Amino acid sequence: MPDVVLTREVDGVLVVTINRPEVRNAINTAAAHGIAAALDELDTRDDLVAGVLTGAGGSFCAGMDLAAFLAGERPSVPVRGFAGIVEKPAGKPLIAAVEGYAVAGGFEIVLACDLVVASAEAVFGLPEVRRGLVAAGGGLLRLPTRVPYQLAAEWALTGALVPATRAAEAGLVNRLTAPGEALAAALELAAAIAANGPLAVRATKRILAESRGWPADEAFDRQRAISEPVRASSDAREGATAFREKRLPRWRGQ
Repeated sequence: MPDVVLTREVDGVLVVTINRPEVRNAINTAAAHGIAAALDELDTRDDLVAGVLTGAGGSFCAGMDLAAFLAGERPSVPVRGFAGIVEKPAGKPLIAAVEGYAVAGGFEIVLACDLVVASAEAVFGLPEVRRGLVAAGGGLLRLPTRVPYQLAAEWALTGALVPATRAAEAGLVNRLTAPGEALAAALELAAAIAANGPLAVRATKRILAESRGWPADEAFDRQRAISEPVRASSDAREGATAFREKRLPRWRGQ
């Protein structure tokens, strides 16, 4: 049996591929644990700065594998939740590279990523209401933070399928590509992130992700607690030195 989740490294970027093309990369228990293990690796290895999550065979993910579910599987992982990602995403920047369909739980996986690169032929959607279900894998929580509330409400309440071109117009997609080019463009974006100081990148993602819930009168103090250790790091001194010496910095993650 082939591995249901594949990983490879490209210059400080971990590429994670859901490898179940025969079912449009629908998530079963094995896939959920594979994604969780990949994110654990991304988060714990100092030499990895960012990640890219994609699907094999021209489709991103069709959501939960209903056949596996009916057979008694639960495609969820303790702490990280459905698909090994929706309740605890990666601590480092993660880019979704989307070809084909990213619907139901597949769209919720996309929304658990920080950035989205999509083929112009990709399709997004939360069709759960059409099946008498609720998109409880983070879709309803995250979608209104990514697009205007009116659009999020329309898409979620109608269960409509949304073309990537419309999603890009709404601001959900960072980069729109020709069919078959989403992964290459995502790797280009990831490389731009991975070229930066790893401590600064991780702290920046943490502030972006957490600050929406901070009380206004505590925001700068909370930010300071995250940013000051980076300011005092060897990497910060290396960044300033490299700028002065007009050379590329040599990051150590310290």
